[in-house]
Amino acid sequence: MSHRKYMAEAENQKKLLRLIQEGRLDLFKEELQRDENMTKEVRRKHYGKSGDTLMHYAARHGHLNVLTHLVETLEMDIEMFNNDYKRPLHEAASMGHKDCVLYLLDKGAEIDCLKKADWTPLMMACTRKNMEVIKDLIEHGANPLLKNKDGWNCFHIASREGDPQIIQYLLTVSPSSWNTESKIKRTPLHTAAMHGCFDVVKTLLERCQYEPDSRDKCGVTPFMDAIQNGHIDIARLLLEKYKEGHTSTIQTLLSLGADLHAKDGKNRSALHMACAGQHAACVWILLQAGLQDSLDDTGTFARQLAKKPDVLQLFKGISVSA
Repeated sequence: MSHRKYMAEAENQKKLLRLIQEGRLDLFKEELQRDENMTKEVRRKHYGKSGDTLMHYAARHGHLNVLTHLVETLEMDIEMFNNDYKRPLHEAASMGHKDCVLYLLDKGAEIDCLKKADWTPLMMACTRKNMEVIKDLIEHGANPLLKNKDGWNCFHIASREGDPQIIQYLLTVSPSSWNTESKIKRTPLHTAAMHGCFDVVKTLLERCQYEPDSRDKCGVTPFMDAIQNGHIDIARLLLEKYKEGHTSTIQTLLSLGADLHAKDGKNRSALHMACAGQHAACVWILLQAGLQDSLDDTGTFARQLAKKPDVLQLFKGISVSA
């Protein structure tokens, strides 16, 4: 093939992709009518580094009319996958295109197909906080308990995104979905606390039976996650939840991270994390709760990590002892 012809074909392919992305079906049809060989080629062609097909582009951009044409006129396979093993259903679910999701399901798309890292369409939908698409997938048989390669199920993902209505819905249709840990032993409560999802943390504490002092493989609890990331409102919520369930003194805070005195794998306390993050309000709460400064495995006190004046001020008048 001559260089000129190769360049011309490349331009034609770019044009077709642009028309699909823009949903200009009439112009797309006109282009194919000019070249019968092109019609045959686009049915099986994968584009670019991602290896997407025209089906992927149509589903991703939510053009149902284009998707219908590709399936029913060009007879493209709805299960074609790209280099990451994504199917068109993954794309439609990920971007929240309800009509495309329902069309693909009606045409028999595999509901729990796996892309790279074992993500299902339902997991993808949970990243977008689109309740309607999540409901459609579950009502068509999607399994909310499946886990990806990191050990996350869709409940974990929804907890990270922070929509309490989706959390409530998932707990209704799959009551055990909360009871899960990732491969590094992180629960959805860890995830919600880390990402500052206050309303989700509140829902999880109300409806789920998490062990409040549950530690991941690094020894971090949800309480420590909240402190480390400066989510003072969540730290308070977790501490209050603990106090409601126990009547003993602060020295017995053996729950919730509350073993307030819990240490991670490097012997760092929640106070170390709060000081490292320069979160003055969190440091104040910990000191008020009675947490004493201590040495980590490197011989460092938490106060030595404090840099900001408002954090340093909190330690004035407090003696340090190993």
